[in-house]
Amino acid sequence: MIQLKPLFRINANVAEPQTTPQGPVGDRRFIPVTGGTFEGERLRGEMLAGGSDCQLMRADGVAELDVRVALRCDDGVIIFVKGLGLRHGPAEVMQRVAAGEDVDPREYYFREAILFEAPPGAYEWLNRVLAIGTGRRDPNAVILEVFEVI
Repeated sequence: MIQLKPLFRINANVAEPQTTPQGPVGDRRFIPVTGGTFEGERLRGEMLAGGSDCQLMRADGVAELDVRVALRCDDGVIIFVKGLGLRHGPAEVMQRVAAGEDVDPREYYFREAILFEAPPGAYEWLNRVLAIGTGRRDPNAVILEVFEVI
């Protein structure tokens, strides 16, 4: 049976998306990550600037998410994070999200599957964890609640 254990909460600051419209499989959006924080019972620290969310905006209204970021823990250890996910919802809800409104996350679907790359030491256990995240956009950040799949 699958169980979930809270791992941490991410507050990611992002820049304006850059878009390549009407590619062969949809619109591509590149969204730079400019920083942020993460905090949980077993680890906390800052999200480093320089990561990104490369999205494919499909014709059916679904955004395929491809996230690559680095986290620096309070003790200085850097952990690489990669996430693949989906975000979708009713057109009027997604328009409000795109406009920067604070939309109740129960009104749309925003999920990620997450893997970690940590160096030997205090966080190497993350290398054997599959995590999932449930997210939302607020006017200034992306908020992601991350859970370890037990």
